[in-house]
Amino acid sequence: MALLNSLLHVTNFRNPFIRTLVPSISAAFAVQAAVAVPSILAQSERFYDLSGSLTYISVTALSLYLPALRARAAASLAGKAQPALPSLLDALTGKGGPNGLNWRQVVISTAVAVWELISFSELSRMERILGIKHISLVQERELTFQRFDEIKKSPPKFFGAFMVQATWVSLCLMPVLALNSIPHVALSALPVIGVTDIIGLLLFAGGLTFEVTADRQKNAWVQAKKNKEHDEDFLTRGLWGKSRHPNYFGESTLWTGIATTAAGVLMSNAGQLGMGLASTSYGGILGLGMAAVSPAFVTFLLFKVSGIPLSENKYDEKYGDRKDYQEWKKNTPMFFPKF
Repeated sequence: MALLNSLLHVTNFRNPFIRTLVPSISAAFAVQAAVAVPSILAQSERFYDLSGSLTYISVTALSLYLPALRARAAASLAGKAQPALPSLLDALTGKGGPNGLNWRQVVISTAVAVWELISFSELSRMERILGIKHISLVQERELTFQRFDEIKKSPPKFFGAFMVQATWVSLCLMPVLALNSIPHVALSALPVIGVTDIIGLLLFAGGLTFEVTADRQKNAWVQAKKNKEHDEDFLTRGLWGKSRHPNYFGESTLWTGIATTAAGVLMSNAGQLGMGLASTSYGGILGLGMAAVSPAFVTFLLFKVSGIPLSENKYDEKYGDRKDYQEWKKNTPMFFPKF
């Protein structure tokens, strides 16, 4: 408790928005550093992907409950009764009270947790199907390297890989952390539901469904090939016949949905007030930027760094001289699906 009080005191900034946002981002780096130290000593990447999933979920939860934790710590120091932690159910029913949570914070935070749990589940499933002990940074956390065989031999480089993951998580979660950092008193001025809420949630649901379906189809195809049920070298059926990278399209879309809902709040008068930017000329742009950085970052990496370039180059080298591959590539869009 003493350590928690000390940390809360150090990050007790005057601006309530910063008071939650900065510690939440810092927590991502703290979690990754905590896992990095034993991993470096053991020269093992065993917990790398797991630590990424835990960081997504723990940092999101911290951003939700940090204001309440501060209130409880302050009450304890003053010798007063500690207020109860805000109820997630009350937030959804509008009965959270002045110290509760807004339904948008709960729904978007839950969306992140659901996506991360599903992604980690699919990653574990692919590992089991392929019979490989570790697949480093598959799909959305795929970096320019796919193996830690050399990196883990160098403590600075290995530690850097964990810091890259902390940065990755922080940028992806930025709209969520920003939304959760706005005080409830400001969010209570918002309408019950707005257009950006509906559009954002529909985009998230559609993107998640698209990504999960594409991953399931690919995993089933890989399993069938392993069982010698077919001899195909690349998948061209299902969503993979609509887009050459349907899982990446879904990934980009779901983060766009989260950003859309967050942007509707961050750019509103209530959001600007909660961020302490109500009297500025740049508040709306800053709010939009904090929301847009997530899908922009994810999409940039998928297009230019890891996902699509690695996959396209790999398949071009293997099957580039085959007519059936060229036909599939010619008739199937790279990213946006055709129906």
